[in-house]
Amino acid sequence: MKRQREKEILAILTKRKRIEVTELSAKLGVSQVTIRKDLDAMERIHLIKRVHGFAELNSEDDINSRLAYHYDEKTKIAKKAAQLIHDGDTVIIENGSCCALSALAIARTRKNVTVVTNSAFIADYIRNEPNVQIVLLGGIYQKESQCLVGPMIRDSVMNYNVKYCFVGTDGWNERIGFTNKDQMRAQAVRDMAGSAEKVIFLTESEKFESAGTVPLNLNRSSLSVLTDAKIPEAVREKLIRDHIEIIIA
Repeated sequence: MKRQREKEILAILTKRKRIEVTELSAKLGVSQVTIRKDLDAMERIHLIKRVHGFAELNSEDDINSRLAYHYDEKTKIAKKAAQLIHDGDTVIIENGSCCALSALAIARTRKNVTVVTNSAFIADYIRNEPNVQIVLLGGIYQKESQCLVGPMIRDSVMNYNVKYCFVGTDGWNERIGFTNKDQMRAQAVRDMAGSAEKVIFLTESEKFESAGTVPLNLNRSSLSVLTDAKIPEAVREKLIRDHIEIIIA
């Protein structure tokens, strides 16, 4: 019941951006006390923020806000990603909303894991979880994406050799594959991918409907994509032809 209310709250805020707590209570047919408890829990994991009797989404430029979009699909992807990790593993995780939720799922379901990331957001997002050690790669800090980029990423990540590297994507194109909107972040993805046996893109299926301007060009034999069941059939067929494994959450 609580989980369903959270989904309805996010759906309303995605459309409205901001709503009064009293109105939200009336819409969902529960007490204001219950709604406030729900909102407090959602604020603790950065899905929304509370402002003077209102609930609202964060700025669309903020990764906190992106967590709220397609939240149900992203949490399913995160749970599936966490199942690939075992106690004691070290995993490299790039910046992004699916990646952040996956890092949290890993931290909450596995013991003695190490998360190596270039995301200051992810480092903060999971910092209170007791079963995870966080390694934050150094570099140039990008304020909007809250991640670190630049040549120091390559120098730092070369010290690791892991099985999995989870990366996000801003889109996909049939001609150029997975893409990013930022050249320096794209290079950081390439650098981190070089220290993993297997690279897995974590993305909701909607990303296959658009593309960024910078091809990621991860030319390697072991690429997978973990997505939801709404992936278009034409995209599925193209990925298979390109020998990219498809994992459905």
